[in-house]
Amino acid sequence: MNPSSDDNTLKAALVMICAMAVIGVIDNFIPHLAREIGLWQFHFVRALFAIPLVAALSLVGLGRVRPVRAWAVATRSLMVAISMLFYFSALALMPIAQALAGLFTSPIFVLLITAIGMRRRIGPWRVLAVAIGFAGILCVLQPDPRSFDLAVLIPVTAGFFYALGAISTRALCAGESTVAMLMGMWVALGVFGAVGLALLGMFPVEAAPGPAGFVSRGWVWPMWQSAPWVALQVVGSITGVFLIIKAYQLGEASYVAVFEYSVMIFGPLFAWVAFGQPVTGWQAIGIVLIAAAGAIIALRSA
Repeated sequence: MNPSSDDNTLKAALVMICAMAVIGVIDNFIPHLAREIGLWQFHFVRALFAIPLVAALSLVGLGRVRPVRAWAVATRSLMVAISMLFYFSALALMPIAQALAGLFTSPIFVLLITAIGMRRRIGPWRVLAVAIGFAGILCVLQPDPRSFDLAVLIPVTAGFFYALGAISTRALCAGESTVAMLMGMWVALGVFGAVGLALLGMFPVEAAPGPAGFVSRGWVWPMWQSAPWVALQVVGSITGVFLIIKAYQLGEASYVAVFEYSVMIFGPLFAWVAFGQPVTGWQAIGIVLIAAAGAIIALRSA
């Protein structure tokens, strides 16, 4: 590897760490907006602001916004959007460490789907990674067999659909620009938000107060108390995703992907410092195990 490649790898790692720091911080504020508005309104309003910003990325030359194969981008967008619905639902209901742990089971699901569904051979290292990752999930989510709570499956479901999105990206969207895929995701989230609001408008449900009513809450107006948190999410999400794109442009994808796991440090750390949200010893061990599993899968996939 030449010196310029080394420099680019270091730059890519630093850019990805910055991206994960942004995302790890902003996701901590979901419970604040979840006290006032609902999941569907949040995604609808956020998409209204994010779509023009993503279009602006195309205008400055970062990629075409029109997909080559609309059905392929739509399939990927559907999977990622469903994943985000489950992930943000989890953020409103549980500590961020647990929500992130569930989302970052996605590399494990990618491996399992590749091996079982697509009949591709995986080696012993990646089998070991699945076992390590599963142990990490149990440490972080800490399901109680005596009183099993289905809520622990919400972030894991997010990880499953995120894995389907990743597989769709590789298998269907190889020739698509990043901006086209970003636009597809935001449009899908906006459509989900609009449909959810319409259904709740036709069939109202009495939402529980606070974050517990996040999923079942319809349109709330005025939403001035939540507006700053929604704006923070819009700006932070666009910034974070832009940095992720830049990181993958600078470095080898299999190595850059490992640094995505730094969000499992930034998210819980900010939650502890800003909100006093503790991370138990077992959860810390679980975070390390999940990150190790993802690193093994990424590096062996290279």
